[in-house]
Amino acid sequence: MVKESKYPNAAVKVYHGYGHTANLVVYGHVLKDETFTQKKYTDNALKNILNLLRLFFITPIPNANVKLDWQDQSFAATTESDGFFKFEWRSDHEVAAGWHEVKVHLLNDQEEILTTGVGKIFIPESTQYGFISDIDDTVLISHSGTTGKKLWSMLTKNPRSRKTFADVVNYYQLLSFAHTGVPNPFFYVSSSEWNLYDYLNEFFKYNQLPKGVFLLNNIKKWTQLLKTGTTKHFGKRNRIERVLLAFPKQQFILLGDNSQSDPDIYKLIADQYSHQILAIYIRNISSKKEPLTKEILASLNNPSIETLLYKHTSEAIAHSRSIGLIS
Repeated sequence: MVKESKYPNAAVKVYHGYGHTANLVVYGHVLKDETFTQKKYTDNALKNILNLLRLFFITPIPNANVKLDWQDQSFAATTESDGFFKFEWRSDHEVAAGWHEVKVHLLNDQEEILTTGVGKIFIPESTQYGFISDIDDTVLISHSGTTGKKLWSMLTKNPRSRKTFADVVNYYQLLSFAHTGVPNPFFYVSSSEWNLYDYLNEFFKYNQLPKGVFLLNNIKKWTQLLKTGTTKHFGKRNRIERVLLAFPKQQFILLGDNSQSDPDIYKLIADQYSHQILAIYIRNISSKKEPLTKEILASLNNPSIETLLYKHTSEAIAHSRSIGLIS
């Protein structure tokens, strides 16, 4: 239990959750201090390095008692060793589509509220399609295959100066309204850490990419910065499976790249949930991995799942039009 005097500046960070009336989930962290929020953006490399490093200078609070308030329901949980908490519950009342506010409180020994974090839960409309997308080297140019270039790009640029691949914003906007008058749901499942949550949110908002739910990797401290963007094979697969299980009636399109393990993970997902996967799109980042990527995509158990290994986003747009995914 957290002592009130021990962490006077403790903060509850609540990330975007998702679900529907019968299956709601929200994640977050309890940290010793408020996380850094960037308000001014500059091209000065040194300032950008310092701003990025500040996102990794964090102290999680383990074994802290937290309480979630949702409408007239309350739920209790305890943070894990890295300060992470997770709530899963069923709502007593029907939840309409859209974004809904949720509050998570940090409690002291007397179960009094020390501080509160506010987040949102996304309830998608009942549309035909959902989209699960990687971020680094799928949407955001990141040089994931080269540690030095990846770190230099991430450290010296701010979220507004980072670059998307050509046409990717147009493509994702087209997918967002594919066969629907309301936005299709997007889930951004990435190996990037929760440290970069606000950074990525700003990048997506600034570039007018579809608003969605971020499902990221375990939080890291500055001493682990060289390992940023790395995750265990099972972790990303598990996060994708949770989305598929939450929305069993929707068909999903998986978007990723071959700089790391997306082809392998997406094959495992497609083979296990073949009735829910319509298509797999892989950006061809690594020419060395191109033959293996083609082999993986050709080996799906369900040959009716559409696949494309592409270099330029225009190829993905053309393919999506050819299969009737977008008009």
